[in-house]
Amino acid sequence: MKNNLLNCLCFFIAFTAMAQTKSLQKSPPLTEASPASVDMSAERLQRIDAMCQEAIEEGQVPGIVALVARKGKIVYHKAFGHANIATDKAMEKDAIFRIASQSKAITSTAVMMLWEEGHFQLDDPVSKYIPEFKNPQLLKNFRYSDTTYTTEPAEREITIRHLLTHTSGLGYGMIDGDERFKMMYQKAGVTDLFTTEDITIEESVKRLAQLPLHHNPGDAYTYSEGLDVLGYFIEVISGMPFDEFLQERLFDLLGMDDTGFYLPDSKADRLVAVQHKVDGAWEPLPVTFYDPEYPIKGAKTFFSGGAGLSSTARDYATFLQMYINGGELNGTRFLSRTTIQSMMANQIGDLWEGTGRHYGLAFGVLNKEGEAMGGRGSSGTFDWGGYFNTQYFADPVEDIIGIIMKQTRGPVDDQTGWKFRLLVGQAVDN
Repeated sequence: MKNNLLNCLCFFIAFTAMAQTKSLQKSPPLTEASPASVDMSAERLQRIDAMCQEAIEEGQVPGIVALVARKGKIVYHKAFGHANIATDKAMEKDAIFRIASQSKAITSTAVMMLWEEGHFQLDDPVSKYIPEFKNPQLLKNFRYSDTTYTTEPAEREITIRHLLTHTSGLGYGMIDGDERFKMMYQKAGVTDLFTTEDITIEESVKRLAQLPLHHNPGDAYTYSEGLDVLGYFIEVISGMPFDEFLQERLFDLLGMDDTGFYLPDSKADRLVAVQHKVDGAWEPLPVTFYDPEYPIKGAKTFFSGGAGLSSTARDYATFLQMYINGGELNGTRFLSRTTIQSMMANQIGDLWEGTGRHYGLAFGVLNKEGEAMGGRGSSGTFDWGGYFNTQYFADPVEDIIGIIMKQTRGPVDDQTGWKFRLLVGQAVDN
């Protein structure tokens, strides 16, 4: 407990000092600059080139877009390999990727913007706003032969905080680690991740609310559809469709012009194909329990807060820069510095003890133990990734953002994530 408090205190001091300095002037949009202008080594950044090229030659991934920014300046932004090997389409820097679970931080941001306006408390039961979640039940017995089950009452209600921190007890359907929940979610018609079908998040969330939980809310960390629930929650609180809320309150103001749930025809050719390996060769991923063409085809009515957005490396760097700046970018304040401090604090107690990280209200956050492991950034570095092999991190102490985008599924020996993060850190030149 003492170590946790010390880690949080160290992060708050560093983050507060940086944010207060930045608050003296409005932060401009991200612009390109030389590495030397922000104390980065151009020579050392070139090691990222070699790493990416080697990974493609070895068949770890078919293509990569990598971006590094420091002090609000993009100092590295390159594309490698193919966006679609089947059509011989080269990867471009403005390629659009399905960011899947990187959507979660954006949804959490929207939730906290509404929280700042005083619409709810984080420890309110979600049933106060979505009544279908009243009186949650725990799974007690399950019969595989016909997927029937029995339940028992949970000890407490699911709160907004539980949904933000993946401690609600909800599951994740077809990607759940417990096959019983896969079967129950599929039978109930709960939509996982994304879809081309004509369904809304309201419909899916209300079906989800009728199903049992993995565990009592707050007792464990179970990666879940909690952020999809919160996407619908945002609709209830704001009175706006979720996609319109994000567009009006975040994307337009941040200048994230290539981020959204679905792509217009004019941008469809920039979408990177999801690829998987078949007999050692890369091929487009076929339709499985989801359709990989979902951002450009289908009904376009489902707005998954947990996994539905597509974006570019530059757009996502813009979103992270707002956090590095303490909640402001482009002359617009999206969140208070004090709110971000709370969001970065340990919200799950000792549930990740020994990992070098804790979980806040939107991100995984590195602590002093994790910093000492090396190659992962300073204490307070926040990060996450996506189902289709995208990763990012932001180090508020060093004022560095790193984003590496790929688009693959299935078993591959991809070493680019950890190598990229290490290579960004070793390029600091002051």
